[in-house]
Amino acid sequence: MADYHDDLRLAHVLADAADAATMERFQALDLKVETKPDMTPVSEADRAAEELVRGHLQRARPRDAILGEEYGVEGSGPRRWVVDPIDGTKNYVRGVPVWATLIALMEQTDEDSGEGSRNGDGDDRGPGDGSGGFRPVVGVVSAPALGRRWWAAEGLGAYTGRDLASATRIRVSRVSELSDASFAYSSLSGWEERGRLDGFLDLTRACWRTRAYGDFWPYMLVAEGAVDFCAEPELSLWDMAATAVIVQEAGGRFTGLDGREGPHSGDAAASNGLLHADLLGYLGDEQG
Repeated sequence: MADYHDDLRLAHVLADAADAATMERFQALDLKVETKPDMTPVSEADRAAEELVRGHLQRARPRDAILGEEYGVEGSGPRRWVVDPIDGTKNYVRGVPVWATLIALMEQTDEDSGEGSRNGDGDDRGPGDGSGGFRPVVGVVSAPALGRRWWAAEGLGAYTGRDLASATRIRVSRVSELSDASFAYSSLSGWEERGRLDGFLDLTRACWRTRAYGDFWPYMLVAEGAVDFCAEPELSLWDMAATAVIVQEAGGRFTGLDGREGPHSGDAAASNGLLHADLLGYLGDEQG
């Protein structure tokens, strides 16, 4: 098994740099915000943080490719860093502290055919776009306004803490009954747009508790065992790559709503593993 200690240390350095940049502009009265073609907001802090991370990677890992939300794909090869500079930009621009920088390293697997594939946006890209034949092996989720950070690497487990020196290992819950389970989600509108609102509402009625935490946070709560499962109907690769490896290394499952393992389906279902079949039964592609 590959040793990802150096890559994990680098990911923390990248997260430290991004945290400094994003916190400097958080709640700034003169923060510049624009609307992207997909009608989602982007701030100057999103772009500055991604540029900073890219600069560090180009110096430290010049042979690795980079895929970022704001500036797309650069480079090619069997290793790719995937960056979401601010996951939760809408929160960020409104002064809500629930946002994070997501940094993942993905490696090529034997499944890659070398042909074009589809990314989490549903757009065709060239080979090695991080979907299909790639798997996440390192992930860091850093939420500086909450004072929280989570990370994992393949074969090394999942952790939370301020840094590598002050880490606590995390594990998913052992809740096995739906009636005892806590379910986290982002919003109702996405499920309605996908024609799955009835299944979503049925699932909320079957659970013990539901809360709309949103963005990266429910996945980290699943990894910590505070929440038992979560799901979102529309996501991009950069929203999922880091969270997927953290959930998996914490002992949970991370799939698409189609049941495909990993962050490759354009949507997500994460659980403690024990409740995954129940989750997909209500929200998955085969739900009735």
